[in-house]
Amino acid sequence: MRRSVLVVEDDQDLSSLLEMVLADAGHRVRTAPDGRAALAAVAEEMPGVILLDMRMPVMNGWEFAREFRARYGRACPIVVVTAAENARLRAEEIGAEDWLAKPFDLDDVLYTVERQLAGGDEGGAPTRSLH
Repeated sequence: MRRSVLVVEDDQDLSSLLEMVLADAGHRVRTAPDGRAALAAVAEEMPGVILLDMRMPVMNGWEFAREFRARYGRACPIVVVTAAENARLRAEEIGAEDWLAKPFDLDDVLYTVERQLAGGDEGGAPTRSLH
C-alpha cells in the first residue's frame, strides 16, 4: 500500500502544518505550492493520495485535476481541500474522491487520508454520500 501523500497547497503555513501532522502519523509527505509543481511531483512518483487546494496561483486545482486525469486517469484518489462555500460541489466538479472543507479538524484530515489509502470508493464519485 502506498503511504505517500502529496499536499498541493499555496498557503505555506497550512502546507507545513499538514506535512507535520501527516508525517507524525507515519505518512511520507511531499508538498507542492501549485498545480504545475504538483504535476512535476506526480511525474517523479505517484502518491497514494493527493490533498488538493482549489484556488492557487500558476495552475489552480481545476486545471491540475483536468491535466492529472488526462495523463493518469484515476491512478490515485484526489481529496479537495477548500475554503470555498461548498466543498462537496468543488469535489464533484473535478470528479474527486472526497473533500475537506476549510477550516477542518486535523483528525478529519487523518481519517480521510487513511480511508483513501485503504481504497476509498473505486467508483470515482466522492466517498461520502452526496445526497
